[in-house]
Amino acid sequence: MYADIIVNLSVKSIDRPYTYRIPEDLEDKIVPGTPVMVPFGNGGRVIKGFVTGIHAGATLSDDRIKNICGICDKSNEIEEKMLSLAAWMKEQFGSTMNEAIKCCLPVKDKMENKTVSTITPGVPFETLRNALSEALEKKRTARARLYEALIDKGEIGRAYALKELKLTAATLRDEEEKGFIKITTVDEVRGPYKDITERDVPPELTPGQKLITESIKNDLREGIRSDYLIFGETGSGKTEIYMDIISECIASGKQAIMLIPEISLTYQTVSRFIRRFGDRVSIMNSRLSPGERFDQYMRAKNGLADIMIGPRSALFAPFERLGLIVMDEEHETSYKSESSPAYHAREVALRRAAIEGASVILGSATPSLESYAMAKAGRLKLFKLTGRTGNAVHPDVYLVDMREELRKKNRTMFSYTLREQIENRLAKKEQVMLFLNRRGYSTSVSCRECGTVIKCPHCDVTMTLHKDGRMICHYCGYNAERPSLCPKCGSRYIGTFGAGTQKIEEELKKIWPQARIIRMDSDSVRRKGSMDECLKTFERGGADILLGTQMIVKGHDFPNVTLVGILLADLSLYSPDLRSGERTFELIAQASGRAGRGSKKGMVVIQTYDPENYAIVSAAKRDYESFFEEEMAYRVTMGYPPAGIMLAINLSSEKEDVLEESAGRLAKIVRNLYSDSGRFKVIGPAKASLYKIKDIFHMVIYVKTYDGKGLRALGDELRQKAALNVAEGVRVEYNYNN
Repeated sequence: MYADIIVNLSVKSIDRPYTYRIPEDLEDKIVPGTPVMVPFGNGGRVIKGFVTGIHAGATLSDDRIKNICGICDKSNEIEEKMLSLAAWMKEQFGSTMNEAIKCCLPVKDKMENKTVSTITPGVPFETLRNALSEALEKKRTARARLYEALIDKGEIGRAYALKELKLTAATLRDEEEKGFIKITTVDEVRGPYKDITERDVPPELTPGQKLITESIKNDLREGIRSDYLIFGETGSGKTEIYMDIISECIASGKQAIMLIPEISLTYQTVSRFIRRFGDRVSIMNSRLSPGERFDQYMRAKNGLADIMIGPRSALFAPFERLGLIVMDEEHETSYKSESSPAYHAREVALRRAAIEGASVILGSATPSLESYAMAKAGRLKLFKLTGRTGNAVHPDVYLVDMREELRKKNRTMFSYTLREQIENRLAKKEQVMLFLNRRGYSTSVSCRECGTVIKCPHCDVTMTLHKDGRMICHYCGYNAERPSLCPKCGSRYIGTFGAGTQKIEEELKKIWPQARIIRMDSDSVRRKGSMDECLKTFERGGADILLGTQMIVKGHDFPNVTLVGILLADLSLYSPDLRSGERTFELIAQASGRAGRGSKKGMVVIQTYDPENYAIVSAAKRDYESFFEEEMAYRVTMGYPPAGIMLAINLSSEKEDVLEESAGRLAKIVRNLYSDSGRFKVIGPAKASLYKIKDIFHMVIYVKTYDGKGLRALGDELRQKAALNVAEGVRVEYNYNN
C-alpha cells in the first residue's frame, strides 16, 4: 500500500503530494489525515507530513519510493472532510496545501492530560479521630494536620495537602498503604468559565423572533439545507434566535458552531450559552492556554460537546455531525485572515456547510455588502427583524460638527453637547461608553521645524507615543524612548499630534475626578482574563465610564448604559480601503446600538468633521437601505466587490529591489495574458498600504473584472507562470475579493 503525503514545509516549489510506501505493520493504522514522519529530500531528513490519499499502486519505480518512518504521536490527525476543505482553500486563496491543512487543524499538537487527585478517608471517622489523638500525643504534626483536615472537610485535594498542610508525597503514600486514606486521580478538563453554574429558562420569543425561528426550524426538520441572513437591528434579540434554532439542531442529534467576531465578545456570549446549554458548550479562542485549547478541542472531537463557540478558528471544530454554523456580526473585519491562507470565514463556512450538508445562518445589524447582495440575489434567505426586545427604545442621536466646536474655541476632544450629557449621566448614576478607534497616548511624534515624523525602522508606519514616554510600533512591537531632539535636523521643536485612548483617559480624570473609568484597548487587556474582568466589572456597575477602541462596541449588552459618545467618527472614513465607507457606517451603527438597551432612554453623540458624509448620515438615521444603495452605486461604477470581482496578487520579500523587479514582471504577464479581451483591468504594481512590516516589503497588483469564472482561470494560470518568473525569496499570495 502507498500513501500520498503533503510534507510540513510551506514552500510553493514542493507544494504537491509525494508517494511513500506504507510499512505492513502500519497499514491498518494509516488513513487520510494521519500525521506521519517521513524521510524527505536527498539527505533523507525526517520531517512531519499528512496523508492525503491511499492507493494500492504507484506510478514510480519501487526503488525510488521511500518508506514511512512512523505515525507522529504528538500531532492531531485531520478528518477526511477537513482535508477536502483544505484542498478547496488552497485553490481558492492561493496558499500551499500544508498551510491550508494547518489552518483546518486549529489545535495541532497533543498535550498531556491534566489530572486532579482527591484524598478521602479510608477508615471510619471514629478511627480517624483516634488516629488524630495518637498523632498529637506522639507529636506527628503533619499527620495530625491531615487527619484534622479530613475530619473537618470530608475530602481534600492532594495539591492542597502538599502545599497548605505541608505534607510530603512519602507521608501520603504511607497513609494510603496503611488504608487510612484513599487517593483518587481523574482527568480534569482545562477551560475557562467554570464559575458559571446557574441555568437560564428560555424566554418567550417575540412574534418577529418566532416567525424567523419557525421558518428555519421547519427547514431543519424537513432536511432542507439552506443558508440564511438575519438582518436584525442592534438589541432586536438575534442571539435568542440563534439559541432557539441551535436547540432544535442539537435535539435532532446534530452539532453547531457559533462564530463570534472578537475575543472581547466571548464572556457575555459564552456565559449566555453555558447558562442555556450547560457543559455541552466548548470554547476556542487564542487567549486560552495550549492545554485549555487542546482539552476544548478534544471535547468536541470525542462527542462531549455539541456547540463550539469562538472566533474564526472555531469554524474548524472537529464535529462529525455538523448541522449548523451561525456567524454572528458577520460584517466584522476580524473574520478575514491576514496570514496565508487569507480566507474569509463567511466563504469557508458556506463551503464547509455544503460539504457536510449543514446550514449557515449569517446575522448582523449592519450586513456586509457581499451578504446583503447575495440575499437580494436569492442566494441567501433574508429575514428582517425590527424593533428592540423588552421595553428598550431607540436612542436619540445627535451629530456634532467639530468644526463648529473649533470656531467656538473648544479645542478639547469633548464637544459641549457630549460634556453636558456626561455630567448628566454621572449625576443620575447611569453609565457612559466612549468610543475612539485609536489606542495609545498620541498618534505620532514629529518635528515642527523640518516635518520629520518618527517611524518604525522595521515597518512603514508611524510610532505611537504611550503614556510611559515610550514610542511603540503597533505592528511589530518595536519600542524606543521619545527623542528630545529631532533625529534629522536636531531641532528642539519636536512634539506630539493626535490623541489616543490613553490621553482621553487622562483628560476624563482631570474633568471628572470622581468618575470610575475603565479603559479597554489591546494595551490595557493583554493579561489573560483581564478583558473578561473589565466587562464583568462594568456590567456589575463597578465603573461609570467605559472608554475603548472598537472592542467595546461589538455586541455588548449593558442595560444601564444610556449615553454613547463616538469621539471621532471620521477615523476610518478616509483610510486607503475600498470598504472605508462601509467600515465607518458599521462602527457608528454598532457603537450607537450600545445605548438604551434597558428600560431607560438612551442617547448617542456622534462627533465628526464631515457631518454631511452619506455613511455618517445614514448611520445616524439607522438607514441601512439608503447606505446600501449609495455604496453599491459607487461599487458598480468602480467595478469593486460585490458588484465586480477583484483579485489581489500580494507579493512580499525582504529584498526591496528583487520585489520590485518580480512585481513588474508578473504585472506584465497579467496584462499580456488578456491584453485583447478588455474583460480585465490591471492596476499596479504598487506599494501596499502598509509597505514595510517587520522588515518585509509588500507590493500588490489588482485585477478587476465582472467575469468571475475568467478570473479564476487567470489565477490558476498565474500560479503556474509565477513559479517560473518570480525570483527566489519572493512570496506570492492570491486573494479574491480583497
